[in-house]
Amino acid sequence: MSPERLEALLRMVRQLIAKKPCRSRTTLPAKMRLVITLRYLASGKSQRCQSFDFVVGESTVCDIIHQTCDAIWVALNEKYQKCPTSTEDWKSIAVDFFEQWNFPHCVGALDGKHIAINCPPNAGSTYYNYKGFHSIVLLAICDANYCFTLVDIGSYGKDNDAAIFTESEFGKAFTDGKVNLPVAEFIGDKELPYVLVGDAIFPLKTWLMKPYPGRNLSEKEAVFNYRLSRCRRTIENTFGIYASKWQIFRSPIRAAPSTVDKIVKATVCLHNYLRLTDNAHYTPVGFTDSEDSSGQVIRGEWRTTDWIGNNALKPLARVTGNRYTFDAKDVRQNFTDYVNSEEGSLSWQLQYVRDAGRVPV
Repeated sequence: MSPERLEALLRMVRQLIAKKPCRSRTTLPAKMRLVITLRYLASGKSQRCQSFDFVVGESTVCDIIHQTCDAIWVALNEKYQKCPTSTEDWKSIAVDFFEQWNFPHCVGALDGKHIAINCPPNAGSTYYNYKGFHSIVLLAICDANYCFTLVDIGSYGKDNDAAIFTESEFGKAFTDGKVNLPVAEFIGDKELPYVLVGDAIFPLKTWLMKPYPGRNLSEKEAVFNYRLSRCRRTIENTFGIYASKWQIFRSPIRAAPSTVDKIVKATVCLHNYLRLTDNAHYTPVGFTDSEDSSGQVIRGEWRTTDWIGNNALKPLARVTGNRYTFDAKDVRQNFTDYVNSEEGSLSWQLQYVRDAGRVPV
């Protein structure tokens, strides 16, 4: 974070974290309280290490982190973590996805992660997930510019991953049609609704597109899967940036689940804040995935972080046996037809899937 961004952030949270003067001892200034919290989140060092480094009591560090994470959320979420609320908001996101990733009517890429935590006292198996560690779940939707737009934080690690999505606040909102998505519009001769894109762990819906399963795909199906995964890579990169910049997630977090919720809320806001205001420092050129002229992926620097394979963010389980309606199947077929049409195809897509061995030549 550049000094200018730090000062700007301090101005936004100062009133929320400043302490009243105390007669018996000198209170820590707001800037130090903010720096302690940011260093804890960015370095991944324990609260005890922060206590030694800043010569502050460990309990004081704990209180500072609690209060400052809350303050960051209050100060930033309305502006930098604001959920899309109107059809115009969704259409603006869809335009960015189409211009940058060539996928029509996409309003977000969806994914979820298990955030590893130390076993809470007396929690039993509540947080124990199928992968054999304790966790809470972070579900997120991002836009085309690697910013989080919607997040659901804190589901129990033991819960079925399909149920987590279905029972999440934004999962219910999309299912019930309460998010003000624009109505379906024609592109050429195909009527395409506005949709999220996700991977195979999620159910196919009329508002959520996922890849075709299996290996023996037709040429058109393989092209659709490539185009969808190309668009969905935004959420993969968003989580990659997030985990590599906020190294609190590089190992299981030693804190109560309520504190982990505060940490996740604060870092989500900080991620968006820095992406939008200090991107040159936060994600310099080459840090995220890019493509060459033939569609080959140039891997971003976040993927080379030496601890990335052992961090505290783990993917959700694949959901098998998902049922879907004929309407959802028809919507996916319409998208498939569009990306294979003269109007919607990319010049390199067919050769790309053939070179990748996804269809017989």
